Amino acid sequence: MIPFAQSLVAADEASIREETPQDFIVREALLDRSFGTGRWRKTCERLRENRLPAPGLAFSAVQNRVLVGTVRFWSIDAGGCDALMLGPIAIGAAQRSQGLGGKLIRLGLLRARELGHKAVILVGDAPYYERFGFSRAGAAALELPGPVDLARFLALELQPGALAGASGLVRATGALVPKDRRRLAA
Repeated sequence: MIPFAQSLVAADEASIREETPQDFIVREALLDRSFGTGRWRKTCERLRENRLPAPGLAFSAVQNRVLVGTVRFWSIDAGGCDALMLGPIAIGAAQRSQGLGGKLIRLGLLRARELGHKAVILVGDAPYYERFGFSRAGAAALELPGPVDLARFLALELQPGALAGASGLVRATGALVPKDRRRLAA
């Protein structure tokens, strides 16, 4: 079996690989272009703040040696159930509508299953995320630590019944970024 980190997934001339520390500056610029600097005020950012992504679940899409896509998953407690939070995901303007975002999400969900994770939540456009199995139903009894449009608060069970009984506040549980690296590891 080929180790996951060594496998590349072709996606319209882009390859997907695990994120590296060298991706930081370009990833942040891509996220700023995609979401604006207001992204730092979003409720989900409170769950990512000063945390590291879940191990093995941060991916970069690279085309001609340029980072053109990113997705990360974060460890959370979803109302008493261990889960992941997907986001943000961003694709460069020139690569949008070519299926690269879907490939990043599918690869991330596959890897999450392989690693034994049982559920994923996100805040996003329901018509887009429903194709991957996300729905409002799994997040109905959950709350986020700030304002959110409930129609956009979605969940996916990677293992049937994983969110049965999940209720209440979603909390961050992932590893903290070491204090000396916080400015650089957002």
